[in-house]
Amino acid sequence: MERFNLIVTTFRGQENVAAMELEDLLKSIGDENPEISITKIAGLLTARTSLDPFKVVEDVRKISTEEPWRISSLLRFIPIEYVVEAKPEKIAEVVEKLSSKIPEEAKFRVTVEKRHTSLSSRELIEAAASKVDRKVDLENPDWIVLIEVLGGVAGVSVLKPDQILSTRKGRE
Repeated sequence: MERFNLIVTTFRGQENVAAMELEDLLKSIGDENPEISITKIAGLLTARTSLDPFKVVEDVRKISTEEPWRISSLLRFIPIEYVVEAKPEKIAEVVEKLSSKIPEEAKFRVTVEKRHTSLSSRELIEAAASKVDRKVDLENPDWIVLIEVLGGVAGVSVLKPDQILSTRKGRE
């Protein structure tokens, strides 16, 4: 099964340029040997970095603010905690492990991004949400249970909304 801990999006057709840019960026922040994969999904890269993917997002946010010219083809950075088979029960198991990150008083939502799959978003949301004993807030959650389905695998993370970086937001 594919192993990655970072999903990065780019413009369609720019995957090769983006892969080189991502490799340079990861090396510049301390990963001597990042593994970058160009997926079969247009505009989508995965990376296996030795660095904490949440720290990568923080570091890249800082670079995109202080040296925006260094990031030209990379659009979104999404940290991934677990990669599992894209099956509702497998995803639910991982969500159950990660759900303790969400404080009791916090509100959450489940976000599903699906690519190259016929899985039902509703089924994935219900399977994941059933493992989190917290209040739901679809509009302004404190935490997001993120399920990124890429064909037969799913990347799963429990994170705060600002732990996903869009490099274009600050520039427009």
